[in-house]
Amino acid sequence: MHAIQIGFRDADRCLNWSQLTDRLAKYHALPRALIRDQLVRQGGNTVLSRLAWIQGLGCGVKTATIFPGNAASGKPTVNGTMALFDAEHGETEAYLDFHLVTKWKTAGDSLLAAKHLARPDSERVLIVGAGTVARSLVDAYSSLFKGARFTVWNRTKENARRLAADVGSEVRIEVADDLEEAVRASDIVSCATMSEEPLINGGWLAEGAHLNLIGAYRPDMREADDQAFARSRVFVDARETTLDEIGELIAPLKSGAIREDDIIADFYDLPQGRFRRESDREITLFKNGGGAHLDLMTARYILDEWKRVPGHGDAP
Repeated sequence: MHAIQIGFRDADRCLNWSQLTDRLAKYHALPRALIRDQLVRQGGNTVLSRLAWIQGLGCGVKTATIFPGNAASGKPTVNGTMALFDAEHGETEAYLDFHLVTKWKTAGDSLLAAKHLARPDSERVLIVGAGTVARSLVDAYSSLFKGARFTVWNRTKENARRLAADVGSEVRIEVADDLEEAVRASDIVSCATMSEEPLINGGWLAEGAHLNLIGAYRPDMREADDQAFARSRVFVDARETTLDEIGELIAPLKSGAIREDDIIADFYDLPQGRFRRESDREITLFKNGGGAHLDLMTARYILDEWKRVPGHGDAP
C-alpha cells in the first residue's frame, strides 16, 4: 500500500464542521478505543505522543512538540505529525499534516459538545485566548450558532485585536477589556490558553451558560476554578484521557469540589442519550481532552473526504 501524503491546503477546503461532528458521533458508537499517551518534558518544552486503535477504524499515532518560547520568534508553539494505519493489515494509509488534524479535531471536539450542551439559542460567544485554536473556534461555532456575536479576551490585548481584525469580515467580533464582565455576559465561554492557573471564576458564569475548556493538557494546568466545576453539570470527551491526566479534573476531584460520579457522561454515552443538557437554566461544563482516539477519528474523516475530490482517489 502506498501511503498518501495529505497537506493542509489540499484538504482543508474539502472539510465541513457539521459533517465532522456527525462523523465523530457515529464513530463513538464503535467499541471504545485502546489509547496510550506518552509525555516527556524538558524545561518548559514538551513532547506528547498519542496512539489510538479502534476496532474497525484502524490505528493512528500523532506526535506533538509544544515549545511555548517559539511565540517570541514568530514560530508556531505546537508542531508534529500524524500517521494513519489501516484496520485490516496495519499498513500505513496516510501521513496527514499535523496542523490540519489538530485544527479540525480540537474545534470539532468542542463543537460536538456544544451541539448537545449549549442552549440552541446561544448567541453571545466568548473566546478566551487568541491563538490558532481561537480562530478555529470562531469558524466552528459560527457554523452552528448562526448570527452569533463573538467576543475575544486575551492577556495580551494586541493579540486579541489581531484575531478580531483577521476574522471580523466574516463574523461580528469585539475585543473584551474585562474578563469577568465578558464571562458574565456570555452564553458560551470557550477557553483555549496555556494557563497553569485558573482564569475563569465559577461565580462569573451566567445561568444557562456553557463552559468549554480546551487548553489544559498537563497535570499542572487548568483554566477554571473549583467553583466552576461545583456549579456545573460536568462532561468530558473521554474519561480515560481526562480524569487522571489533566489538572483541570485532577484538582477539583482532589479538593472534593466534585466526585468522579459527578462526571455525567463522555462522548461514548452519546448513543444512549446521556450526553445532553437537561434545562435552559443549568450551567454545563465540558473538558476537551482531545485524546488520540479523536485524532484517529478526525484523520479517518479527513482521508475519506480527501478521496472524494476528483483525482485524489486515484492518486498513486
